[in-house]
Amino acid sequence: MPDIPWTTPTAPASDAEVYVMASRFETETLVGALRFFLKAPGIIAQIRKAPGANGAALRARVFRRTFLTLSAWEDRDALHRFARSEPHRSSARAASAYMKESAFTFWTVPARELPLTWAEAERRLDEQKQSS
Repeated sequence: MPDIPWTTPTAPASDAEVYVMASRFETETLVGALRFFLKAPGIIAQIRKAPGANGAALRARVFRRTFLTLSAWEDRDALHRFARSEPHRSSARAASAYMKESAFTFWTVPARELPLTWAEAERRLDEQKQSS
């Protein structure tokens, strides 16, 4: 399945610090993975309009039932406003019914480092998993 590449809804100031979130989701079943994947374009479209969104991407491994997300925000509050708004809020609640495992990690980086790499996101997610 194709990934959704990095998109930059609002470019941050070059001297700004941005708030980053990486997540890993694993669904219980392939049907759950297909449901998750079919919701992804709507969530990416929502991010493209979200105030404070500086970038987002999705790495979809549908047949492995695993998804990675990576997003950058002007601050923590912008991310939280997005997460509480529709369609993300309803999609996240629905996904909990078919989710096997999920992990999240957060950090800040200088805006000039955008877009971030999947290697960095996976490294941070792995570190977070090992520390829990």
